[in-house]
Amino acid sequence: MTVLGQTTESNTAPIATVLIVEDEALVREVTGIEFEEAGFRVVVAGDGTEALAKLAADASIDLLFTDISLPGGIDGWTIALRARALRPTLPVIYATGYSPDAIKLVPGARFYKKPYLPTTIIAAARELIAASGDVARTAAG
Repeated sequence: MTVLGQTTESNTAPIATVLIVEDEALVREVTGIEFEEAGFRVVVAGDGTEALAKLAADASIDLLFTDISLPGGIDGWTIALRARALRPTLPVIYATGYSPDAIKLVPGARFYKKPYLPTTIIAAARELIAASGDVARTAAG
């Protein structure tokens, strides 16, 4: 299993694969560790361009967890819209430390203010993935 650029040994298949989009390296790393410890496979991106490329290239991504304010001109709202254009049922969780002018959630998404409890995000991820039916696809390969 490759997480945050490191290969680890695991005898357990991941619950699902989450794409974490976060520009702050420490937050991205800690969030990735939390998801991995909860049994998820983690893919990370530091900006919108990288996130969209990973979404297009990796069909195993089961959930998008994205910061809203990102460098490079593509924010989390836009990433989610484009992700849903590729995969209409992809579960989305947004997080931000700022107060957005307008909340633009894709249907069925969840929104959390930073700081958040990792257990809250993990629980939301599990609920959204289970509701989407994508767990079976991931577990099947």
